[in-house]
Amino acid sequence: MAKAMMVLGTTSNAGKSLLTAALVRIFTKKGYKVAPFKAQNMALNSFITKDGKEMGRAQVVQAEAGGIEPDVRMNPILLKPTSDRKSQVIVLGKVYKTLDAKEYYKEKEKLFPKVLEAFDSLKKDYDIIFCEGAGSPSEINLKDQDMVNMGFAKATKTPCLIVGDIDRGGVFASLAGTMVLFDQEERDLVEGFIINKFRGDPSILEPGLRELEKITEKKVLGLVPYLDVDIEDEDSLSDHINAFKKEGRVQIAVVKTPRLSNATDFHALSIHPDVDLTYATRAQDLVKADMILLPGSKSTMEDFKWMKKQGIDSKILQKAGQGTPIFGICGGYQMLGESIEDPQGVESGGSLRGLGLLPMTTQFYGEKKTTQCHGKVKDLEGFYSCLSGLDFEGYEIHMGQSQGKDFQDFHTNSSKTAGAVVGSVAGTYVHGFLDDGEIVQALVDALLERKGLTSSGEVLDYEAYKEDQYERLAQAVEKSVDISAIEKLLI
Repeated sequence: MAKAMMVLGTTSNAGKSLLTAALVRIFTKKGYKVAPFKAQNMALNSFITKDGKEMGRAQVVQAEAGGIEPDVRMNPILLKPTSDRKSQVIVLGKVYKTLDAKEYYKEKEKLFPKVLEAFDSLKKDYDIIFCEGAGSPSEINLKDQDMVNMGFAKATKTPCLIVGDIDRGGVFASLAGTMVLFDQEERDLVEGFIINKFRGDPSILEPGLRELEKITEKKVLGLVPYLDVDIEDEDSLSDHINAFKKEGRVQIAVVKTPRLSNATDFHALSIHPDVDLTYATRAQDLVKADMILLPGSKSTMEDFKWMKKQGIDSKILQKAGQGTPIFGICGGYQMLGESIEDPQGVESGGSLRGLGLLPMTTQFYGEKKTTQCHGKVKDLEGFYSCLSGLDFEGYEIHMGQSQGKDFQDFHTNSSKTAGAVVGSVAGTYVHGFLDDGEIVQALVDALLERKGLTSSGEVLDYEAYKEDQYERLAQAVEKSVDISAIEKLLI
């Protein structure tokens, strides 16, 4: 039976996800069978496992760091916000209900046993489980409902590490304050602190560390420097919401809608040396774009209404009329059609006129499609001929079906959704389509050619890139954290 340890943070974005990924990789390399776990995740970035179940991408990243297949037991509950007040609740990979906060908390008695069952099942297959918390573990107004932080730790008697973000300031107060707000049982489960995102001379911090240890009676087990690693993060979009700023020769804009989902679809493009990628929130952000991408959405109709209010729809139509390539994924693909119909009220009900760039209509149904898929791009004409014959792999997560005529199927697909293309406008339901290095390079080369520029000729190996980033993360954490002390707590 596996031993477990929790990685908690004094705040959101303290670095819990990345440190958990690092620990999974470090202990995997030590020869242990290691898995990540998070009882409850709230995110619009999700993934479909091989058996067609949905889970949060944070645990997918952590599983990748350890070289193991993502398993829905690693994230038994996923909350996907559908509005400011409600979330779709995914339990063990399948849609459970759509609930507001009060309704969700009332379901705890039903859901927490499922979390514990998933955790116990995972423990049977691994030696060590690193469990990630959520937000702050010391929210005293939420203690009665908690099943992802100390509520989970106490129920499972799991020891905890607490991570503090020194880059934000106030790290000593936040760590000590967290301990003050804990009850005695919670304090007893804390094995030590890790201070994250440190810049500067560690010797200057030393007196503060010793005083913190004296006040809290807990050891500081690590001082992790501010790391320059490029790994998927739930809050990673904040660095990209700017005007074009990189020196890339091609400008690509992703429309950042309020309920954008699976922003990870564009990670491979963002790291290409020739690409300057930004997330656009205004019509004027699209003026210089050589290509416009419409992303997935948890609420396609509401996001499209938002685009119309911002005048982004008109700018997209103008750019499309000028021949600028437009590409949509999932909800973004649906927006490219003539209309979106929601007769069953799956989203907001009613119908909505789309951009009209693809001659198709989309109708929403209550059943969500969740599947991994693979296929081949058709022999195409026009701008997207650059992709003709290329293979792809990915996954689908959507409620709607799109049908039409007078367009060319974009690709074959094992899931039987074909996508569509008309001239320089195309779309697909496949998340992960743009993860393939050959596809990314073909698009970049075609955009360079349109500008009279030549290709560098190098194809990005996205999987190798991610492996390099995981390794850099693990090496940096191993140098700065007392891994032997953590190992002694686990064996």
